Amino acid sequence: MMNRHGELIAPDTVRFQRLLPGSLDTVWAYLVEGEKRKKWLADGDTEERVGGRVDLVFRNSSLSSLDDDSPPEKYADFQEPMVYQGEVTACVPKTLLSHTWVDGDENSEVTYQLEERENGVLLTLTHRRLGDEMILGVLGGWHTHLDILVDILSNRTPKPFWRTHTALEAEYAKALS
Repeated sequence: MMNRHGELIAPDTVRFQRLLPGSLDTVWAYLVEGEKRKKWLADGDTEERVGGRVDLVFRNSSLSSLDDDSPPEKYADFQEPMVYQGEVTACVPKTLLSHTWVDGDENSEVTYQLEERENGVLLTLTHRRLGDEMILGVLGGWHTHLDILVDILSNRTPKPFWRTHTALEAEYAKALS
């Protein structure tokens, strides 16, 4: 059984793996098509070519059907949509997508690798060049977003984002201390 938890593979790099139900076509669409991606991560366009623009518009509170799933005080700014841009650094359709993720002075990079398996698609997600203060939030965030993606692809109602994220961030803080 695959571990759902992310791992710190370098001081500034986290990695997750998930076996996702569905085909390469379906999973790829949920990575690059804004209308599908907004159901589990963020809205916005992705230009599927090296040098292409990536827009990420996060509305984490809307990922849950619960009206009372508000961000904790630590993430109060995330009540409003959070907008980020990036640039595609690698793109092999249905196999690999990498893009920068610009957040103020931070310029990290996310890589999604897809591998067809007998019972679904193996997604390996690697997020590099993270500042120390970002690691816990990123671990909790990606874990929560990926769980939502699995739920959507499995036709299940996703758990509330902020409640889940808060619990997972505490789990990662304990594990990394």
